[in-house]
Amino acid sequence: MTVPPEFSRPLALDRVGATVFAIEVTATEAECAALAVRLGVPELHAFGCRFRLRRGESGRIGAEGELRARLARECVLSLDLFETEQAEPFRVIFVPAGTQNDDPDPESDDEIPYDGAAIDLGEAAAEQLALVLDPYPHKPGATLPPEAQEPLESPFAALARRDAAS
Repeated sequence: MTVPPEFSRPLALDRVGATVFAIEVTATEAECAALAVRLGVPELHAFGCRFRLRRGESGRIGAEGELRARLARECVLSLDLFETEQAEPFRVIFVPAGTQNDDPDPESDDEIPYDGAAIDLGEAAAEQLALVLDPYPHKPGATLPPEAQEPLESPFAALARRDAAS
């Protein structure tokens, strides 16, 4: 049994044509709470994404998006919680399942496979947020405590002192 995504906004493919189709999706408070758990962040206060979609060849749907999120993070230096905002543009291509390109070119747009007659804009936005989150968030102005900034003594320093004393 497949678990449904925390933030699902299916869009029927027949709504997307050769001209740009613009749509915005916004997560509810409950969806934000569930996404926070999935993403491993203390809180996700707000999350949404604007999409500009255009139909391409062979069932491909090109998507340009801009996600916006307001969330709490835990600083890896001070362990303090702090508020931050993410605003990131991205590009993806929705492709029929089984037609993904095997080319590992990091410069090419990510492909998101779909089955049936709809694409899930909410899940696509959630995946993009997961990709842009800093894995080592720093609270602005946070520094290591002074004792952590002191250089560690080399394990060979004790040997050098012993040899110098001999």
